[in-house]
Amino acid sequence: MEVWVPDLGAATRSWGWLLGELGWTPFQDWPAGRSWRLGATYLVLEESPALTARAHDRLAPGLNHLAFHAGPPAAVDRLVAAAPAHGWALLFPDRHPYAGGPGTYAGYLADGQGYEVELVGTVDGHP
Repeated sequence: MEVWVPDLGAATRSWGWLLGELGWTPFQDWPAGRSWRLGATYLVLEESPALTARAHDRLAPGLNHLAFHAGPPAAVDRLVAAAPAHGWALLFPDRHPYAGGPGTYAGYLADGQGYEVELVGTVDGHP
């Protein structure tokens, strides 16, 4: 997965913290990008010189959000509570943690550049 970002420094601070908390480890590092790995999967953040826009709109066609397994509800709660200190804001606070519906326990976060993640909690042994 490769996500182009308008500010690599800001993205590295917010995403680096979150990915580390979810068990991902730093994988690659170069002047315009960083990557993290979990098993055979890796995620790249890159500030490409080929960007045609400097902002991401999760409501426009294209990527809305990335979803990650976050463990039990207590782990989701811990991440949501710590997230603001790392550049993330809680989305749908009036419906949290059931914004995805009554059978889903999740935290929806947006970083300062407009990227959204869904932290899916395990309920009754199932994400």
